[in-house]
Amino acid sequence: MTDPAFAPILPAATILVLRDAPQFEVLMVQRHHQIEFASGALVFPGGKTHEGDHDPAWEGACLGWDEVEPEQRALRIAAMREVFEEAGLLLGATRPLDPSACELSVRQAVDRGELAFLKVVQDLGEKVDLTALTAFARWITPPLTPKRYDTWFYVARAPADQLALCDGRETVDAVWIPPAEAVRMALSGERKVVFPTRMNLQLLAEASDSEDAISRAKARRLVTVQPQVQERAEGRVLVLPTDAGYGEVAEPLSRVMG
Repeated sequence: MTDPAFAPILPAATILVLRDAPQFEVLMVQRHHQIEFASGALVFPGGKTHEGDHDPAWEGACLGWDEVEPEQRALRIAAMREVFEEAGLLLGATRPLDPSACELSVRQAVDRGELAFLKVVQDLGEKVDLTALTAFARWITPPLTPKRYDTWFYVARAPADQLALCDGRETVDAVWIPPAEAVRMALSGERKVVFPTRMNLQLLAEASDSEDAISRAKARRLVTVQPQVQERAEGRVLVLPTDAGYGEVAEPLSRVMG
């Protein structure tokens, strides 16, 4: 078994997709119970970057290519691909889409690696706007588990003309939920929500609507979060940087790992 202290840290990306009607809500998907990571949990759509996310041909299929840092391009493309696969949304599209573009069979082919996400976008004659995503947070998994990720969280508005539907494989449900309600359900135990997701839901809940959430993200200094384990009188706790925007956080390690 890989020693967590020496496990490779893999780049990953996830998106907090927002809408304001009927109220301020974020899209969450429920992970399949047989998925290894966060099985059964409510999460934001996302996952690891893939080789195709780095294809240089993406330059001709993206708007805002020169407006984002080179290392951000593949991450944002990965985030868009993941929300396409898991929830059937094509973020950053410049025009209304034909519903067949996000059909489940197309999404599943992309997920299996049989169809390049780039080709889906090209065949639509579309370009996706990388600037439609705003960096919200960055978390690096502490050396507590065999798999570690350097995950960028982005925030973006949902396309008004598209319908979010789960893929039935990685995800078994797609729900729109007010951020504060998702936090309440997590704390009460009604729904399983992993620690980083809950912390970012709490941060998101400080906003009043999608515009406010995006404005806050743009104004906030991005501090990379790598939780640290501390020994305290009450036991081992997971501590976050105090300047990362989450306030004073000292979470019992037993709750995080449980």
